[in-house]
Amino acid sequence: MEAFILLGILFGLIFFRMPVPFAMLTASVAFIGIQQWIGESPLFSAVGLKIIPQRMSPSLESFPLLAIPLFVFAGNLLNVSGIADRIFAFAKTLVAHIHGGLAHVNILASIVFSGMSGVAAADAAGLGAIEIKAMRKAGYDEAFSAAVTASSSIIGPIIPPSVIMVIYAVLSGESIAKLFLAGIIPGLFLGFVLMLLIYFLAATGRVHAPLAPRATLREVLHSAWRALPGLLAPIILVAGLLSGAATPTELGAVVVVYAILLGVLSRELSLDGLLGAMKMTVYTIGAMVFILACAAPISWLISVLNVPQLLQAGLLAISDNPIILLLMINLMLLVAGLFMETNAILLIGVPTLLPLVSSLGMDPTQFGVMMIFNLLIGAVSPPFGVILFIMMDIAKVSYIRLVKAMLPFYLPIIIALLIITFYPPITLFLPELVEGP
Repeated sequence: MEAFILLGILFGLIFFRMPVPFAMLTASVAFIGIQQWIGESPLFSAVGLKIIPQRMSPSLESFPLLAIPLFVFAGNLLNVSGIADRIFAFAKTLVAHIHGGLAHVNILASIVFSGMSGVAAADAAGLGAIEIKAMRKAGYDEAFSAAVTASSSIIGPIIPPSVIMVIYAVLSGESIAKLFLAGIIPGLFLGFVLMLLIYFLAATGRVHAPLAPRATLREVLHSAWRALPGLLAPIILVAGLLSGAATPTELGAVVVVYAILLGVLSRELSLDGLLGAMKMTVYTIGAMVFILACAAPISWLISVLNVPQLLQAGLLAISDNPIILLLMINLMLLVAGLFMETNAILLIGVPTLLPLVSSLGMDPTQFGVMMIFNLLIGAVSPPFGVILFIMMDIAKVSYIRLVKAMLPFYLPIIIALLIITFYPPITLFLPELVEGP
């Protein structure tokens, strides 16, 4: 009964449009206050409201969390240094002549750029503006261009570095390096199935996709040389992870130093650009830290009230078939992602669902990639997908047109989700190759 009161207060506040971090903090305060007033629980009478700040402060005392500002800062530095333009130009020489043209370029550039920024919204807003501008200039439909960009932006937090993976690692106790390695193949696979869809739509005439002339070998080599400094950033990160030469946090620091040196040597990183990158990083991290702190008390309450055990008992009462249970968990996460902010769901969902999936025999690393994939689908889905609103602003297209253009893209995304859920090697092959089974 107590668990239903806590969750009822939380979702009631969210329903009435209170921002999620404030809703989590208010629900925790209100629930403990009610329990103290009723006086039936010795635990809550003893700890009182002082447990709120006691839980908020230690939740941020985590060395792995240092990786988040480093990766975000590195991505912002590379973005203001003109690297995104060079990567897009290089991808254009490789695939612009294939059926689908610049839509393929869009996907390939997002795959490469994902190795520099770990935030989907940052990829959508930074590289997305370049991609949509080029596609519009080439005669592509604005809604289709925005849909391709929105779909490709979710590759960013799956291929390392990934801010959301760092948060999951802190909450679950899993290795960040293991999670980063687990995301590489699923991210590449998502890009592949999206390109297959684009090829089909273009080849059958369902979308207008003008083809560019095939680039000469000289043009490919020239664009590759110009993009090489930017391409080295993800290579440094992946090589460091595969070799075990450094921790993800240390690699984040290395990439930041590399990005600054690259910007200075190329004379494309001005003082204003450096300050702008710092400011964007502070805005992003400030909001994220506040959400993490606000989620700590309610995560503790979820654990104390045995919500994971209650959820497990409820789902097992419906079915004890692991396939059915995993499909139900996916559906729950997808629905939650339609209405709530990604990090908030992660902070509530990990302590709630991880014990259940562990009892089903699913590896926590595989579950992490599956959960993150689910939440990213919510970021590109109506009614409140944040990336949809970013794309509307960049492409200057109506919400209805954008959602209609997005519909075909949900099919390959859902297929990728199901494969991640039911085929463990796609996520566990690289981690087991490096760290052993």
